[in-house]
Amino acid sequence: MEEKIISLMREIASESGAELNANIVRDTVLLESGLDSLGFAILIARLEEELGYDPFTMMEEPVYPQTFGELVDIYQRFAA
Repeated sequence: MEEKIISLMREIASESGAELNANIVRDTVLLESGLDSLGFAILIARLEEELGYDPFTMMEEPVYPQTFGELVDIYQRFAA
């Protein structure tokens, strides 16, 4: 899951001309990754297309992940 998300982040950064942080690890703060809010919206939409689910709509109380690790954990928690 981590590699899939990082791969999509790289793709989106390349398409938008953003410079993605070269060393994204679980503790990387998402707002410091190089993607802006539009980039994250695109990331979430593409993950839904590829994975077939949107964990944020499945949560009782949606939360916004602060770190890359939190984002990965959310997707893993709601995987089929």
